[in-house]
Amino acid sequence: MLKFSSFLKPYRISMSIALSLMLVELAVELIHPLLMAKIIDDGILKEDLSVVMWWGGVMVGLSLLAFASGMINSFYAAHVSQSFGFDIRKQIFVKVQTFSFENLSRFPAASLITRMTNDITQLQNTLFMGLRIMLRAPLVVIGAVVMSFIVNAELATIFAYVIPIVVIMLIWIMKSGSGLFKQVQSKLDKVNDVLRENLIGMRLIKAYVRGNHEKGRFSQATNSLRDSTVVALRMIETAMPILLFIMNLAILVILWNGHSQVTRGNLQVGEVVAIVNYGLRVTSSLSVFSFIIMFLTRSHASASRISEVLDTEVDIEQHNNTYDFRRGKVTFEHVSFTYPGTHREVLNDISFTARAGETIALMGGTGSGKSSLFQLLPRLYEVNTGQIFIDDIAIETMHLKSLRDQIGFVSQEAVLFTGTVRENISWGKEHASLDEIIEAAKAAQIHETIEKLPHKYETRIGQNGVNLSGGQKQRLSVARALVRKPKLLLLDDSTSALDVKTEAKLLQALRSYSCTTLLITQKISSAQEADKILLLDDGVLIACGSHDELRHRSPLYQKIYRSQMMEELTDAKTTN
Repeated sequence: MLKFSSFLKPYRISMSIALSLMLVELAVELIHPLLMAKIIDDGILKEDLSVVMWWGGVMVGLSLLAFASGMINSFYAAHVSQSFGFDIRKQIFVKVQTFSFENLSRFPAASLITRMTNDITQLQNTLFMGLRIMLRAPLVVIGAVVMSFIVNAELATIFAYVIPIVVIMLIWIMKSGSGLFKQVQSKLDKVNDVLRENLIGMRLIKAYVRGNHEKGRFSQATNSLRDSTVVALRMIETAMPILLFIMNLAILVILWNGHSQVTRGNLQVGEVVAIVNYGLRVTSSLSVFSFIIMFLTRSHASASRISEVLDTEVDIEQHNNTYDFRRGKVTFEHVSFTYPGTHREVLNDISFTARAGETIALMGGTGSGKSSLFQLLPRLYEVNTGQIFIDDIAIETMHLKSLRDQIGFVSQEAVLFTGTVRENISWGKEHASLDEIIEAAKAAQIHETIEKLPHKYETRIGQNGVNLSGGQKQRLSVARALVRKPKLLLLDDSTSALDVKTEAKLLQALRSYSCTTLLITQKISSAQEADKILLLDDGVLIACGSHDELRHRSPLYQKIYRSQMMEELTDAKTTN
């Protein structure tokens, strides 16, 4: 928890109040046995009821004070722990937003979800318990031993032999438990990963009738989590009875020796009762230690997992140079790229220039490097060698926000958010007016469809557009990119679900935007409308030119062209 001390600084006053009230509870708990001894020796044994009533009243008053202190302590402990959890969860979310794709590849989505929910909740609970009883339990042990020596040093010496053994065992339990609970959290990541995949792919699972297979995967993950949790808890639950046995044995020895000394007249009955009472408090605190150790070991594992995220260095260098694209000219100079952790070059010595306002189509087979090339432009990844320029300015010298604010990016998979149609389009430009949203929707060929929805632009759509068709989702994604009036528009196979007529209208509408457009497509019909076509094969730019130029001098393009023409002829004959 020391690593997170900066998150606790704003709540120092509340923590001080909580700890002060906890010390009040502790003081009352340690004073009670002394008062009980006085009641026994001066009241009960001497048959003086006034002493019993007086000191009994004092005990009741102190108990009420401790009760009130405990209630207020709980309030402040809850305030600090919940506020701490809110702050650290917000900080992790902000940190993740700065991650590059390389950083994100280190943390699976399910793992980040677990860290931001379960792990932070674990730290919250530990902090609450720390301010409420965790610190109090060891202080009770120390205070009870000290008070026992004050009452009778000879009888309390028994604690001096027992407590060190208990402390050594507790340290061993904590060290062993930390590693075990880290495994538990890792297994929880896997459970969340399987659950997330199932929820996302539920339609596919039902379509392929793979429910039983997925049940088996989930059962395997949950069984592994259960087994790891059982091992961790068994270790703690086995060790704690041993500690309690040692303490109960110590109390029996105290009673035996106390009886002998009382018989010889060397000790009063009340003193024996007081020391036994302190021994019982130590024993009850050790019972709490099983929960404390479980919280501490789990929170230690959770803290290390959260620290991994917070301590991750963002591998994209930031610059403060802001630059407004005047033209949107794009230049690649001998760019090569390899995904982090791999050795295969997905792009090899790519060089080309897209003049301002041009439409450039990228074509090639699966794995040829088209999408990888797109991800380099907004610096989602960094190039290994070579440079990329926009308006003759190297993009690595630009401020990331300035660079990305001027790029409209439509990914291969249409991603929408739960909310209204209007909110999804304006997600591309904060505070976009309705007129701007409608203009973008019209250009994306989705306006007429939206007008037919029950509440038009205020119609709510499900998570990731579950209640929309593939083509509708693609067009909404395009509208979201267009509403920001980008200088550079990147369309990653974003018209694959559109019919030829709608696609042609969309591409024609894009001509009215003052931007340079890079379009990944598998359709000749789309590529031939571009000013230039880049043909990629296995990460290498093998041809560059217009549709007519490539038809005459590129064997691969000729093959693609003939293949699609044959398909169109076959479809036409079938229709007729």
